[in-house]
Amino acid sequence: MTQHALDSRVILAVRDRPNKASVTLVCPSSHRKIDNCVYKDGFMPYQPVISVFGLGYVGCVTAACFADLGFRVVGVDVDARKVRAIRDGQSPFYEPGLEPLIKKHLANGRISATESTAEALRDADYAFLCVGTPSAPNGNLNLDYLRKVSQDIAANLDGRTKPLTVVVRSTVFPGTCDEVVAPEVGGKAAVVANPEFLREGTAVKDFMEPSLVVVGSHDREASERVAALYTGLPVTTSVVALRTAELIKYTCNTFHALKIAFANEIGTLSAALGLDGAEVMDTVCKDTKLNISKAYMKPGFAFGGSCLPKDLRGLTYRARQLDLELPLLNSVLPSNDAHIGRAFHRVMDTHARKIGVYGLSFKPDTDDLRESPGVALIERIIGKGCDVKIYDPYIQLDAIYGSNQAFLLNALPHIGRSMETNLEAILAWAEIVVVTQEPNAESKQLLANSPIPVINVAGTNQIGSASLAATR
Repeated sequence: MTQHALDSRVILAVRDRPNKASVTLVCPSSHRKIDNCVYKDGFMPYQPVISVFGLGYVGCVTAACFADLGFRVVGVDVDARKVRAIRDGQSPFYEPGLEPLIKKHLANGRISATESTAEALRDADYAFLCVGTPSAPNGNLNLDYLRKVSQDIAANLDGRTKPLTVVVRSTVFPGTCDEVVAPEVGGKAAVVANPEFLREGTAVKDFMEPSLVVVGSHDREASERVAALYTGLPVTTSVVALRTAELIKYTCNTFHALKIAFANEIGTLSAALGLDGAEVMDTVCKDTKLNISKAYMKPGFAFGGSCLPKDLRGLTYRARQLDLELPLLNSVLPSNDAHIGRAFHRVMDTHARKIGVYGLSFKPDTDDLRESPGVALIERIIGKGCDVKIYDPYIQLDAIYGSNQAFLLNALPHIGRSMETNLEAILAWAEIVVVTQEPNAESKQLLANSPIPVINVAGTNQIGSASLAATR
């Protein structure tokens, strides 16, 4: 049997009613999707009331879909035309499947609309902020609407005894909830980020069959309360840090834009070569192990090796021969070099002069040094007059030959003086250690217990051996 995740304070409030058997509440449609749906004590639990501020595209879809999940929803907007449209059972704009939901739940009383903030908040447990955050030409956001609605909500919280959770659905920069919304509502309401991932034309389906639901707050209980609103939908809600939730929306949309631009540039090159770009990309997408997958999708160090830099240069060179401008593909190698530069500045900012380095090859489990970002980083560090000692469990200098040897000696002619055969010697000598690739298990343990700072440029951890230990 399934016990639903609901706010325990709400359940207790219902149970304390003297005549609880007379409580009549409707089981939301989402619960019908759960096998063996049962409730304790023979009565339906209290369904939270949701107010939705802003009846534009995101707000209308959010309000109608929550109503379809069984919640009572009050939409509020300063635009009387939008409010009137909802009251008349109409959608203020066209979106497939939206108007039938509005008509259905207007008739059964689950959805209503008002211009009054006080009316919208009177019974509300949650206030979803779906107001616009228009962009200036330089990309900066106009947060006036978000600030104003936060002020309006705050003005109606005095004397309130019922807890309120303010949920920001609007797309905002990381830090906006902390810097704009939270200061207005003070300590009178919990603040949660719950970005939307709705596409025009499929928004209702995207809400009811989501590929991603993200919730973030400094208040874990508040995050879990908001996550519980999505119970019954075919998704596992991701509960993350507040600012992480704000950034995830931007990350998703920029990734979508990146994919479109990449496909278009490959299509452009394909056409210039007399090839079918659709066939190229369709075939690429069949690889769900490396191409359409989590592979390479974690922040870390720069790429290198004998393939990726070489093939990128070859492709962009051929494009230039064809007089093609491919800005995205042309930017990849400079971006990679800039990432090595950021690692270099992190090291230099420590002011250490005796620097140990773990990792020389371009990735673990290989002795290939060609275009290794670790070699490039060490070259820059030595260029600043620092002493460097290097340990790589996969490198045997006397076993390196050919182009591999030529690349290494050209970049680091005195490499023989810098290589160590064990990590312990480096830890005893260095002021800091820089990790350029994922350490093996033995080395990871030594680094985790090291008394000297560790800069792990192979991951997202900051200086400090304790942070590296957390990656085990």
